Amino acid sequence: MGVFVLPSSAFGVLLPHFPVVSLGTPRGQFHLVLGSSSNRKRKNLLTGNWQCRPRIVAASNRDNSKDNVTDDEDGSLLGSYEMLEMKEDELVEARRALSEVKARQAALEKEREQLLEDFASSEAKQKEYVASVLHDKELAVSELESTKSLFHQKLQESVKEKFALESKLVLARQDAVELAVQVEKLAEVAFRQATSHILEDARLRISAAETLAAESAFQIDEQIRKSTEGTIFSIIEESKDAINKALDVAENAIDEATQAVAVFTDAVNPIDVIASAQSENIKLQGAVSDLEAQLLVSESELDRLKLELQQAQVQANAAELRSSNAEKALLEFQELSRKKALEQEEEIRSLLEKIKKEAVERKKALSKAFKAELESIKAAVDASKEITCSRDNAYMRRCEALQRSLRTSESALKMWRQRAEMAQSLLLKERSEKEDDEDVIYIANGGRIDLLTDDDSQKWKLLSYGPRKEIPQWMARRIRSIRPKFPPRKTDISKALNSSFKSLELPKLDEVWSIAQEKLREGDMLTEHVIEKEVIEKKRKALERALQRKTVKWKRIPEETKIEPGTGTGREIVFQGFNWESWRRQWYQELAFKAADLSHSGITAVWLPPPTQSVAPQGYMPSDLYNLNSSYGSVEDLKSCIEEMHSQELLALGDIVLNHRCAHKQSPNGVWNIFGGKLAWGLEAIVCDDPNFQGRGNPSSGDIFHAAPNIDHSQHFVRKDVKEWLYWLRNDIGYDGWRLDFVRGFSGTFVKEYIEASNPAFAIGEYWDSMAYEHGNLCYNQDAHRQRIVNWINATGGTSSAFDVTTKGILHSALHDQYWRLIDPQGKPTGVMGWWPSRACTFLENHDTGSTQGHWPFPRDKLTQGYAYILTHPGTPVIFYDHFYEFGIRDVLTELIEARRRAGIHCRSSVKIYHANTEGYVAQVGNMLVIKLGHFDWNPSKENQLDGRWQKFIDKGADYQIWLRQ
Repeated sequence: MGVFVLPSSAFGVLLPHFPVVSLGTPRGQFHLVLGSSSNRKRKNLLTGNWQCRPRIVAASNRDNSKDNVTDDEDGSLLGSYEMLEMKEDELVEARRALSEVKARQAALEKEREQLLEDFASSEAKQKEYVASVLHDKELAVSELESTKSLFHQKLQESVKEKFALESKLVLARQDAVELAVQVEKLAEVAFRQATSHILEDARLRISAAETLAAESAFQIDEQIRKSTEGTIFSIIEESKDAINKALDVAENAIDEATQAVAVFTDAVNPIDVIASAQSENIKLQGAVSDLEAQLLVSESELDRLKLELQQAQVQANAAELRSSNAEKALLEFQELSRKKALEQEEEIRSLLEKIKKEAVERKKALSKAFKAELESIKAAVDASKEITCSRDNAYMRRCEALQRSLRTSESALKMWRQRAEMAQSLLLKERSEKEDDEDVIYIANGGRIDLLTDDDSQKWKLLSYGPRKEIPQWMARRIRSIRPKFPPRKTDISKALNSSFKSLELPKLDEVWSIAQEKLREGDMLTEHVIEKEVIEKKRKALERALQRKTVKWKRIPEETKIEPGTGTGREIVFQGFNWESWRRQWYQELAFKAADLSHSGITAVWLPPPTQSVAPQGYMPSDLYNLNSSYGSVEDLKSCIEEMHSQELLALGDIVLNHRCAHKQSPNGVWNIFGGKLAWGLEAIVCDDPNFQGRGNPSSGDIFHAAPNIDHSQHFVRKDVKEWLYWLRNDIGYDGWRLDFVRGFSGTFVKEYIEASNPAFAIGEYWDSMAYEHGNLCYNQDAHRQRIVNWINATGGTSSAFDVTTKGILHSALHDQYWRLIDPQGKPTGVMGWWPSRACTFLENHDTGSTQGHWPFPRDKLTQGYAYILTHPGTPVIFYDHFYEFGIRDVLTELIEARRRAGIHCRSSVKIYHANTEGYVAQVGNMLVIKLGHFDWNPSKENQLDGRWQKFIDKGADYQIWLRQ
């Protein structure tokens, strides 16, 4: 008879009545008492009116099919052959007991049939599970095949793209060469044309000058000739006239003389004749004097003409000199033009050489990038193959485990059938007489019962308290997602032992506790399967991200690339991850749990609270900059939080306080101005115009913060220490960017130096200034306010953004039916957004304006409308923690973020405002989105200047409506 253990029903039912006697081999009989206690004490069993106390121990081993019978007392085995006399009533009692045993045997048979049915159902379930596992394997194989085909497709596309790029490169090179040749020809033609035009112009000018000079000389000569000839002719004529007159006078005188002679002769009075002669003589003298005067006038005119002739000669000489100078200038211009032509030719040649070199380098770079891309694709394919192999191996191991479990179940069923048959055969046999009154202890399964009931046993403790400590909930959930339904764990072994019914549907202990429901042990098959599944999932996600990066690499627009430090990509959506009361909890741990939620909502960057040790628990009064154990958590918590942000592809922005720093000790004067820690600065690090802390540095370059010593950033050692600290935060702690506190306290030029040294992905400065009011009302013109913010951004060299405080202040009033405030006289948005949108960070509230401080809270009933404005307009929007998690508008914000994403709005998107009056506000942002604020009755079909088809994406009635271009 082999080793066996009776069912618990036999233990719980037969013990109160009688021991069961089994007939053995011809060596003799032995009595088998089916019962034992957990402490192995002997037990007296009463049957009727007599007591049977045998002390026979039957032991068996798995490897030995023979029976081993031990007699504890001398002569007990010989006495087993003697039969006791039994009374009739005892026989009746025995028969009655036998009938009860038969009834219980029938019940046991029913239980066995039920167990067989359960086993059959479990076998069917196992087959179903195997089928589901095989189905999952087929799905995984199909998924991997699809991934592989996608890889091949991407590879082919990459090869095609490479060939296209190479062809484009060849065409571009040919175009460049042709362009260079054309440029050279055009330059030569242009040079020739310009030279010919210039020469022709110079020749024309010279010929015109020569012609003008000749004409002037000819005119002067002709004028002189004409004037001379006319003068001489007039003189000759006058002389002739005078001579003629003189002759006439002489003739008259002769006549008169003859008359006088005649008178004398004829007794004429001579006195009259003399008087007439004298008068005539006087007339002649006057005529002569007139002739002399005319001669003098002619001489002066001749002198004048000579002078004009000399001047004309001088002008002719000057014209000749100018013509010679023009010829020299022409020669010089020709020489200079020739030199310039040579220089341009050299420049064109060098440009061509440069273009050729750049084309060669570009070709090399493209080939190198393509090779690297091919290597990455090959690596991805290899990784996919490894993933496929690992998953196949995992499923094969799983199938093997299921097969082993099936074999174990079959062997257990076979064993239980044998035990049931043995128990049935034992129950059908008659009870033999016992010589001893001691208990019979039956040890089965190699002493397993003894091992299980030992108080000091390790397996007893294993069954009582569980094999291992509790595991994390996430691992338990993952185990549940892939595990089959195993038998339940027995939490209390004492109840299991004392139970009147013990189910036979139990596998072996090693199998039960190696795959316990929520337990994990190194080396377990299930644990290895979970780890392999995690590795496969991580590789798959990494592969998808790599494919996505490769796909969009050549389609990236300029706005998506980082241009310079601190400006980001232009598509950031910042989330302020704390409020004024967050320091009261372990905030880093709480925020780390929200990283996945924020990433799924569309957030790209998280603004973390100030990390340094601070006199104020909120962190804005820092003391030891290198001590990052703050009220928000330890430095390990901070690193874990940043790592969780990075795992969700979120930027971590640190809140940095650079304007002031709290001292560690008091000076002998009782002033808190002695710094400690790693940066133990002296009084030279404090500005001299700080009235409260007796600094010895230079005057402040900004406003004074009166609550703490203001740092003098003009000191070289201060800037050096600050840059080293920022570098440490950036590289050792893991921050990606900065939010700069109270930047009004120091010049923006220092901010530029700090940003260039730390190279953050994104930076925001807090320049909070008062707006303009008149008679208690906000002024319409806020240009001076936003100009001060723009001036600070200019001082940083454009390396940092700034909070658009102007837009926040205007929205306070504009959303109360004063939408005309949202457009400036140039038709642009008001605030920094209208002047420099790529450096404007729009917001509604933060830890200062809202939260429990409430210095400048945004109207509660206008929050959704305000967020609809800043999330659909250019600039970088900032969402406050309280609004997202505590104000009940999270779904609204997520919807607006999705609208911004679908429309492709970024910090440099264009804005065209159609309406801005007391009824509402309508604007088109970019090319894909139109927004309406207010109760204004409007839709895109009513706007003549708005083309395209538009579909309403969000409709919040009178608050706001958003349309997206179809």
